[in-house]
Amino acid sequence: MSGHNVWTHKGTFLLAAVGSAVGLGNLWRFPYLTGENGGGAFILVYALTIFAVGIPILIAETMLGRTSRQSPIMGMRHLTKTHKTSRAWESIGWLGAASAFLILSFYSVIAGWALHYTWLMLTGSLVGADAQTISDGFNALLASPGLMTLYHTLFIAGSALIVGMGIHKGIESGLRIMMPALFVILIVVLIYGIINGDVGAAASFLFTFNLSDLSLEGWLQAMGQSFFTLSLGMGAIMAYGAYMSSEASLTRTAIAVAFVDTAVAMVAGLAIFSLVFGAGLETGQGPGLMFVTLPLAFAEMPFGALVGGVFFILVLGAAISSSISLIEPVAAFLVERFDMTRPQAVMIMVVAAWAMGLLTVVSFNVWAEGTIFHSLFGRSAFEFIELLTNIFMPLGGLMIALFAGWALTQSEVMKELGTNATWFKIWRFLVRFVGPAAVSFVFLRTIPQVEGYFIPALGSLIIVGAFAASQRLRHTKA
Repeated sequence: MSGHNVWTHKGTFLLAAVGSAVGLGNLWRFPYLTGENGGGAFILVYALTIFAVGIPILIAETMLGRTSRQSPIMGMRHLTKTHKTSRAWESIGWLGAASAFLILSFYSVIAGWALHYTWLMLTGSLVGADAQTISDGFNALLASPGLMTLYHTLFIAGSALIVGMGIHKGIESGLRIMMPALFVILIVVLIYGIINGDVGAAASFLFTFNLSDLSLEGWLQAMGQSFFTLSLGMGAIMAYGAYMSSEASLTRTAIAVAFVDTAVAMVAGLAIFSLVFGAGLETGQGPGLMFVTLPLAFAEMPFGALVGGVFFILVLGAAISSSISLIEPVAAFLVERFDMTRPQAVMIMVVAAWAMGLLTVVSFNVWAEGTIFHSLFGRSAFEFIELLTNIFMPLGGLMIALFAGWALTQSEVMKELGTNATWFKIWRFLVRFVGPAAVSFVFLRTIPQVEGYFIPALGSLIIVGAFAASQRLRHTKA
């Protein structure tokens, strides 16, 4: 990869990786999962998994990108050749690209809801509205394929515009404006929550560690959230790593990304639950927490319409910073493999993802429960696409950990890490054994949702494949 395709500043990868990591997962999924799983105990498991599993695999994925200096697909093709390993490892790149494509398709639809609520808030449409009115309004949005398609189109077009402008003018410049603005807005919403809400109850809820409140399913969800929140296994980190300066520290950067991502989730949780408790509302509201409970809280508070509008602008900005990272792995591959211009590559990726997103749109209305898709697959199209990503991402993360832990030589890793032997040994132990075990645990949680006969076959395939790969690498590497 030529020199001009490296981030202008060493810190830009940090900004890009944080932008990829900070999204709806922090502002939407994390608070409602915390609410459903008893608060602090969930956060404790989440934080432990971030540092024992998330950071080592984040370092590994960034390292693969920076070592290859190519898109995930072409980069893994290059690495399998140079390390004389099985071409099956190329599937890391393909799994990442497939995950990015599928996630973008439904992420854009859900992010589009934030456009709707930004407009409702800023126009004062929800001022003084009661719970039934707001709940009916959300249901009316879901029942309207036309309105959801409009928002889906506007959101994905905005994301495409940024990526289409290039690495420096588009992604880098966009992130430099968006990320600081998002942090400022988050602090403003937190201060508003402290003044108008019940921050004491929120802090007690989030930071009281009572493990007895956490079920096994809650443990698994906490581990899964810690993996998914860092954007691991979907190509974005590898794609961004390809543009990372050789001088930047992989370890320090990964720790910083994990810290900022977790801090944003904590501050968002504190702000959101301050408002929820202050309004005397329920915490365990599932996905409706952001689109029903929060608008209700804002509707009852002073200056709620203005602050609510600003909050949903925050949600939109965080979603766009993540969506541009989802476009990049596939767009970069199309540029490298087919010699396309960047705008052409972005257009192909985005139009295809937009079309796929229509399946998610109709999952909430035209193809809702009881229709043909449900009859054929036993779930909605949105749930089916989400299930595929819940399989592809952990599988990709598992393979990244195994490849980086076993295929890359000690001298190669030491050079990239730029660290001492002690940290190298700790990292390698975590990425060879702890990471794969934890990711497999999360991965296997999704499998019961697939047909029963598929479970033993897939489990056996993973175990045999991992063992065969490690044996092959043991023979081919010193």
